Amino acid sequence: MGETLLHTTLGALRRDQLGMILPHEHVFVDLRTPDQPGYAEADTEAVVALMAPQLEAIKALGVTALVECSTGGVGRRADLDLVVSRAADFPIVVPTGNYREPWIPDWVREASEAELERWMLDELTDGIEGTGVRAAWIKLSAGDDGITPLEARILRAAARAAAATGAIIGSHTIRGRVVLDQLDIIAAEGGNPARFISIHTQAEPDFGLHRAVAARGAFIEYDNIGWVPVADSVDLVERAIAHGLTDQLLLSHDRGWFDPAQPGGGVPKPYDVLSREVLPMLRARGLDEATITRLTHDNPFNAFAR
Repeated sequence: MGETLLHTTLGALRRDQLGMILPHEHVFVDLRTPDQPGYAEADTEAVVALMAPQLEAIKALGVTALVECSTGGVGRRADLDLVVSRAADFPIVVPTGNYREPWIPDWVREASEAELERWMLDELTDGIEGTGVRAAWIKLSAGDDGITPLEARILRAAARAAAATGAIIGSHTIRGRVVLDQLDIIAAEGGNPARFISIHTQAEPDFGLHRAVAARGAFIEYDNIGWVPVADSVDLVERAIAHGLTDQLLLSHDRGWFDPAQPGGGVPKPYDVLSREVLPMLRARGLDEATITRLTHDNPFNAFAR
C-alpha cells in the first residue's frame, strides 16, 4: 500500500504537511431543495470575497485544512471550494455522496445502487465534475426517525465505494440508534464500521449511545462548537476523554458559510471558536498538549486520509 494522504483542493497532502484540521465546516451550502429556482447558484467573485477572509483568519491561528461538509443535495460546489481555496492558499477537503430526503435530486432517486457506487468511485478516484478535485470522503445522511429505503440504497452504494477506496463515510444522523442501523448496513456490505463518522453526535442526548457507536469502531463528532456555550463543549469533550474515547473524537463548528439564498451570501460565522476559546479552556482545566494534538491534528487526518 502507498502512503496515506489527505486529498484536498490543493492536492494530496501528507500528515507532516498538516497541523490542525477542522473536520466539519461549510464554505458554500444551499439548504433549499435541489428543485428550487436558483439552487446552488452564486457569483464566484462574491463567494471568494466573503469566504476567503474566513479561511485566512483561521490559517493565521494555525489551522491547516478544513473539511467541507456540503454534499450532493445541499449545494456542493467543488468548483467554488477550489477557487476560494486557491484565493486563500488553504486546503479544503471535499466529499462525494448525497444528503437525505427531501434533499435528493431526481437523478439520484432514479439511479441504481450500481450507478451510485460508480459515481462515488469516479469522484473519489478521478475527481469531481471536471474540477480536478478528488473527493476525499463520502457524506450522506439519514432521517431523524430512521433510514428510508432510498437513504439505505445510497448508503449501500457508499459502503461499497468506501470499501474499494478506503474512504471514510460521514453521516448527518441525529439519533444514535439510527447510526447503529447504518453501521449494520455497512457491515453487511463488507464495509468497515471504523471508517464511519457519526456527525452531530452531540445531538443524541444518551451518552450511552455515543459509547455504543464508538464501541463499533466509528468516530464520534462533536461539531456544534460556537453554537452553544463554550463550557458546554468543554464538558462534552472531558466526558468523552474520561470514557476512553479520545482516539475516536472529532471536534468542529459546523459554521461558515456562503448561502446563495441570502442577500450577498449572508453573514458568515467564523471558524475560530475552537482555537480561541475551547482549547484554551481545556488547557486551563489541565488537558495536556499531546491530547489536544491528538484531537485536533491526528484524529482528523486519520479519519479523512486514505
